[in-house]
Amino acid sequence: MNKILKSRKALSPVIASIILVAVTVAVSIAVAAWMGALTFSFTKTDQFNIPSVTFTGTSPNYTGINMSIQNTGSSPWTVTSPGKVNSLTNVLVTATGTGGTLTCAAGKTIYVLLTTTCTSGSQYSITLMLSDGNKITTVTTAP
Repeated sequence: MNKILKSRKALSPVIASIILVAVTVAVSIAVAAWMGALTFSFTKTDQFNIPSVTFTGTSPNYTGINMSIQNTGSSPWTVTSPGKVNSLTNVLVTATGTGGTLTCAAGKTIYVLLTTTCTSGSQYSITLMLSDGNKITTVTTAP
């Protein structure tokens, strides 16, 4: 029995160490790649810029608010209807201009119309909800 155990060949300690280091490096690379992909999926942001807000109709009683909204973030977002103007919570939001959609791709601009009555000289707080729960807000005064 002793003769059988003594005749077995084993890995040298140097080879075993090299294999352990190689496995550790491979696992580290796999975990880093997985975490990197996970991080990029969580860093999408809803960012916007509102370059213009105009009022439709004639002074002193306007019939709506036109807004252009630029997507300056890294992912698309969608505006949901209804919107909110001051204390009115059921304001109809429709897409205008080219495209006819309330979804805005990254780097693009959408145009929306909020159908509500506005009075000349009054200040309006506008809130639009996005499909992911975030809000677009701006304050403007009717001319």
